[in-house]
Amino acid sequence: MSDLGAPRELGRSGVEITPLALGTAGIGNLYTEVAEEDAYATVRAALERGIRSFDTAPHYGLGLAERRLGAALRDLPRDAYTVSTKVGRRLEPSDAGGDDLANAFAVPATHRRVWDFGADGVRRSLEASLDRLGLDRVDVVYLHDPDDHEEQAFREGYPALEKLRSEGVVRAIGAGMNQTAMLTRFVRDTDVDVVLCAGRHTLLDASASADLLPAALERGVSVVVGGAFNSGLLADPRPGATYDYAAAPAALLERALRIKETAERHGTSLRAAALAHCAAHPAVAGVLVGARSAAEVHDSADRFTETVPAALWAELRASGLLLSAPGPALGLSDTFRLLRDARHAPSPHRPQAQVQPVRGPGAGTPGAGT
Repeated sequence: MSDLGAPRELGRSGVEITPLALGTAGIGNLYTEVAEEDAYATVRAALERGIRSFDTAPHYGLGLAERRLGAALRDLPRDAYTVSTKVGRRLEPSDAGGDDLANAFAVPATHRRVWDFGADGVRRSLEASLDRLGLDRVDVVYLHDPDDHEEQAFREGYPALEKLRSEGVVRAIGAGMNQTAMLTRFVRDTDVDVVLCAGRHTLLDASASADLLPAALERGVSVVVGGAFNSGLLADPRPGATYDYAAAPAALLERALRIKETAERHGTSLRAAALAHCAAHPAVAGVLVGARSAAEVHDSADRFTETVPAALWAELRASGLLLSAPGPALGLSDTFRLLRDARHAPSPHRPQAQVQPVRGPGAGTPGAGT
């Protein structure tokens, strides 16, 4: 088993995640179908490598990812892992027929997505997710991509999550997005425990360093980083590679190739450097990687534990290839002072309620619908 490092707490929630977590869009048939057994083998491989934190969403395969994840975990003690899911897209039955490839998932279009960040929609979405997962609780719930629904998300969606947390239904709450401006607003203006930031804290995109990461460090909010490879370019830079799900511009491809060449001269790999960069900032609690096979899980775990020499970062900064150094531009004493003060600052929420199911005991069957 790989040594992924000690679990890390999300804010002051009491929820701990492993430094490397598994995202489940892949086993929800992202782009192409994944066989049922391959999906289960993917989750089993994660467990073998010490990954105990799993992220999912109704959006992923119109609920397929949640069903498969729940089935793969059903024989484990509930306290042996953490699960995060998301709200904001409710699934409603549809008889339109066809497939869901227009939304990037190779599944039958049995449902349609309905944007809903209202209080009732948040609770209904969570209840449906628990049914698909076969669980009576999840550990973390994120508002999912509220870019075009900002005011409803802040006015209704966030208070609904805060209420669920105060009731003990969930233990940690936050928002997950591909941008930093609104996530920074969540960090500064609400009492979220964690934010999930995809693609904005990578070797090729340093935008989170300008606003989100400093704010999170100051406020004691944890950041989970997704999109470490910017959808493919930093995993395998070559002509035709994708950057943020579109063809990579020539300038970014050239830069990725130069970073890869530099990493290999220092005895490491581009993928290892990409993951290490994401994990290095003290506001970051974990790095979320997607996988659609056991082999991909093992590769990510191997790269995550690979040694990345300090000399690599020095050369990348000197050459202008790295726009931000791993970690904040603070001295160590300043960093640990901020972390200490943030961790021990009083929190306006947290009556430490026992975790309660959002629905009655026995509702749903573990692994049902898989």
